[in-house]
Amino acid sequence: TDCKSKLVITADEGLRGGKTIKLKHNTDEALTKSLGDEKVIVIRRTGGSCAMHAGRDFWYHELAANVSADCPPEEMSAEDPLLILYTSGSTGTPKGVVHTSGGYLVYAALTHQTVFNYHDGDVYWCTADVGWITGHSYIVYGPLANGATTLMFEGVPNYPDPSRFWQVIDKHKVNIFYTAPTAIRALMGTGDGYVTRTSRKSLKLLGSVGEPI
Repeated sequence: TDCKSKLVITADEGLRGGKTIKLKHNTDEALTKSLGDEKVIVIRRTGGSCAMHAGRDFWYHELAANVSADCPPEEMSAEDPLLILYTSGSTGTPKGVVHTSGGYLVYAALTHQTVFNYHDGDVYWCTADVGWITGHSYIVYGPLANGATTLMFEGVPNYPDPSRFWQVIDKHKVNIFYTAPTAIRALMGTGDGYVTRTSRKSLKLLGSVGEPI
């Protein structure tokens, strides 16, 4: 409600650690606190049943089937708002921070390219939560601004077993892997076997974020 959003994009359900998360149901509950006239676009992820409200809720695949694949970009001013992301709230009420189009995009693209030594053709994977500033910057905006192949991961690193990260790296031939010490420490406790059973030959660079290892 702070942002006066007119459109909410969600999915029927999400998957995490072998469990389904009822995303559409949670969205419906959140919208009961809104006084606006928001529309809701729902992506069919699991096929699980969910309530659809006529005139408000629309299936993404049905909308996409009726529009052109050509979508010319809209020219924006450098100072136009790009996104609002909330602070953690660790020192008080979370605050919405406005990031502008020009400065944020340039910095995200520059740091993605230079810090990770990104080159055309590299497959890049940041394991951060996309709702965190690292996820916004280094899963979405930075890589895509550089035309990179960026991998998005749904789930947790220890399901169905602690080899999950390394299996994904092998499957998708990931070249650049960016993760957090918290995840690495948790996986270290499970032993080396889950790592050594995979090749990881595609990796050329490892990145760590958030705190020292």
